[in-house]
Amino acid sequence: MWGYYEYVPVAQKKANAQRALAKLKKKNPGVCPVVITGNKIAKTWWGGAWNKNLESYADYSNRIGRGRSYVKNGFVLDLKIEAETVTAIVAGSGRNPYHVKISINALSKTKWLKITNLCGRSIEGIDQLAQGKFPKELETLFTQKGEGLFPSPEEIKFSCDCPDWASMCKHVAAALYGVGARLDEDPTFFFKLRNIEIEALIKKSIEEKMENMLKNSGKKSKRVIKDADLGELFGI
Repeated sequence: MWGYYEYVPVAQKKANAQRALAKLKKKNPGVCPVVITGNKIAKTWWGGAWNKNLESYADYSNRIGRGRSYVKNGFVLDLKIEAETVTAIVAGSGRNPYHVKISINALSKTKWLKITNLCGRSIEGIDQLAQGKFPKELETLFTQKGEGLFPSPEEIKFSCDCPDWASMCKHVAAALYGVGARLDEDPTFFFKLRNIEIEALIKKSIEEKMENMLKNSGKKSKRVIKDADLGELFGI
């Protein structure tokens, strides 16, 4: 009957997922499954903030939970993050996994100017971002609902080749949670996904610092940074 799905036990789904993953690895050794250890999907600020942002929107709050158990049970067999795009292969009830594609808008020019202006005031903050760390002073900039750097539902489009008629199926939801897990491993994926040039922030920060140093060149100050120290700080 239309709309009817046969119940498949979780244990059987896990077995199907493991078989599908083994098959994928034979064809492509470069597959990157999302592996969750422990009860939490994300354990760092980055991954937790990504998931919290998605769950904060009414559009997603009732639907994204559908994928929580999928990602925890290892059903996201492959997940890749590129500029403005996430692709994933997610196991389901059937023998063959499904293919998910998520498109996320690049950061708008307005928000880009906002972050460059704020970050440009702090070499320390930029250095932390370049190392994949999170400077606390930038938390509001990233997480402010609708205005921050994390995407809103209006900035996210997705598709899945599964037969589920829901606007957000379990496989898409699992992939979105998988992004949070990936940010735990490497926060710089966030900048790639939103097409943010972290190098441009570093360059702007250095230029502004040098301008201030030149203005104060006639004054003695312990805050002056030597060229060698600057190069060592940023690896340039």
